[in-house]
Amino acid sequence: MKILIAADMEGISGVTTWDQVTAGKPDYERFRRLMTEDVNAAVRGAFDSGAKEVFVTDGHASGSNILIEELDPRASLNTGSPSPLSMVQGVDEVDGVIFVGYHARAGSPEGILDHTWSSKTVANVWLNDILVGEYGFNAAVAGHFDVPVLMVTGDQTACMQTVELLGNVETVVVKHATGRYSAECLPPKVAQDMIEKAAAKAVGRLSKRKVPEPFALEEPVLLSVEFFNSVMADNAMRMPDAERDGTCVSMSVPDMITAYSAFRALVALASG
Repeated sequence: MKILIAADMEGISGVTTWDQVTAGKPDYERFRRLMTEDVNAAVRGAFDSGAKEVFVTDGHASGSNILIEELDPRASLNTGSPSPLSMVQGVDEVDGVIFVGYHARAGSPEGILDHTWSSKTVANVWLNDILVGEYGFNAAVAGHFDVPVLMVTGDQTACMQTVELLGNVETVVVKHATGRYSAECLPPKVAQDMIEKAAAKAVGRLSKRKVPEPFALEEPVLLSVEFFNSVMADNAMRMPDAERDGTCVSMSVPDMITAYSAFRALVALASG
């Protein structure tokens, strides 16, 4: 079995503020180390249950957060940005994917640093009229390659939303959010032990084919992105074949990979 661990940072153990996940801020170095340790816990669990290869993708910001010198040496790292499949680079080569450090979608109550892709640009995203966060967007890319999501770690809202969309994946609630910037956090060592055990269970379930079906969307895919204001929608409308309703810009595209690329292009245009 080949496993991808797709890691974000907002849902990592102990994280509650933007400064902790922003390069150059005083706390960032400490929390990128915690990110690496949460990922290592998932790597250990995957290998414990028979994974033959484990790939890690650093999906936060510029993709340069995980400390490669402290990464479990049995894993390889997809790092840097942009890459063709961004937060799930390498998912076309594996049998299952684990989400580590994920967060709730934009607008969620009791979700640490809730957002969808860009906290400054994107208000909501729909795929075929299904409201999704990054967990859903990335799961749909995995589903395009017939790859199931096995597990997610993050706060209780991120885990709940992932299960609601994808089914009975393994979950590890590393913190209980009480607001956007506040949470009751487990000590990292406790959370990482839970991550390791859950990853082992998730990969074990995959080997027995007892995991939810891949999140594969019907094609063509309707992508709809609601931006925070009209000028962002103005800019996004420079995309050929886009349609607009207020601050929401939509496109019908052949498949999920095209939708992923189109979404990234729309956000880049809107941000410009």
